[in-house]
Amino acid sequence: MMHKIEKALGTVLAALLALMVLDVTWQILTRFLPMQPSSYTEELARYLLVWIGLLGGAFAYRKRSHLGIDLLTNALHGNARKFLQVFVVLVCFAFAAGAMVYGGTKLMLLTFELEQFSAALNIPMGYVYSVLPLSGLLICLFSIDHLIELVTSKVELPADFDSDVHPYSEGPEAEAVVSEQKEKQKQPEAAEA
Repeated sequence: MMHKIEKALGTVLAALLALMVLDVTWQILTRFLPMQPSSYTEELARYLLVWIGLLGGAFAYRKRSHLGIDLLTNALHGNARKFLQVFVVLVCFAFAAGAMVYGGTKLMLLTFELEQFSAALNIPMGYVYSVLPLSGLLICLFSIDHLIELVTSKVELPADFDSDVHPYSEGPEAEAVVSEQKEKQKQPEAAEA
């Protein structure tokens, strides 16, 4: 289920990025060719960038590729590391639920109630702000999945994230890369002895 959501989110992000590239290209063409400059392209690009940024943040959280300071987590092992990892996931969940889902929903509903419309596109601003609760819900969902993985895991999960192989990788390629990384880690230890 989570893989389908992750794949769908990646597809939506790719489509939004392609749409933004087309929009900005059209904006440049209408500005320099002897045509009437397009009035809506700048506003559309701005809103697409907001959607890409917030949904991309949820996607990066799922992939565990957000910037993080893992100095303390790397120093801990066993139950202490697991406790800290669970605490971090709970804090992320609380922020996403409180600020993004609750606050974003209130903001979205307020703009619908006040009937705010965008200047050039003339669309309700509530649709633009709807990305806040949407991305917040995705982060909450991904947090719950990660929390379940942390609690049910019998082995100690790594503190840091390796971009070559992430915990949701499947197949023999992922296993080969993991075993290769373990061998690389053993080699410096053997050289020191």
